[in-house]
Amino acid sequence: MKRYLLITICTIILPTLAYAEDSYNARDTYVGVRVHKNDNIAFMMEPDNGDGVTLRDDGFGVGLTIGNRLTQNVKIEFETAYTNGKDSDVGNDFEFHVWSNMLNVYVYQQFGGAVEPYVGFGIGVSGLWGKSHGLYDLSDATADLSWSLMLGVNFALNDYVDLNLGLKYQNYGDMDMTNDAGYHNYTEIDATEIYIGAAYKFGL
Repeated sequence: MKRYLLITICTIILPTLAYAEDSYNARDTYVGVRVHKNDNIAFMMEPDNGDGVTLRDDGFGVGLTIGNRLTQNVKIEFETAYTNGKDSDVGNDFEFHVWSNMLNVYVYQQFGGAVEPYVGFGIGVSGLWGKSHGLYDLSDATADLSWSLMLGVNFALNDYVDLNLGLKYQNYGDMDMTNDAGYHNYTEIDATEIYIGAAYKFGL
């Protein structure tokens, strides 16, 4: 009697546990943090008169991500990130701040359940703040369309945590710094960046 009862319990419980295990491992949603190194973030400026100049700065930025694996080969992600840059040239001290908000789509291929090389494309809006002190006092605050291209590798450290390494080109947008006298300086901001991130995966 006990043997039949044990078989009955196993017949009911084991499929339930298997289903729970499958659901437990279905960690398609993730949140993460990303640190990016600006390698030559460029501020290309064209003034009303005189020659243009391109300022370059190396620095760090930080971002937060939330995303979902739509299929076995496609991920979609929202990323919000902050970065800045500053330099001195043509008699002015320039300072810029950038807050980007991007919708990223990644196409990737998984190898061995743990290594995922990918390419990605992002589009969004960046808030841009710029100012200059010195020969000309200029400033502007605006929002502009941003786009980016990514190439990288994602490593699944375990069922919960991913490590992400990548290279990104991002065009943050344009701004037009002006002063009270009407002098203005058209500025385009873009950057080539390397980044490292970590993500925690969970199921919904």
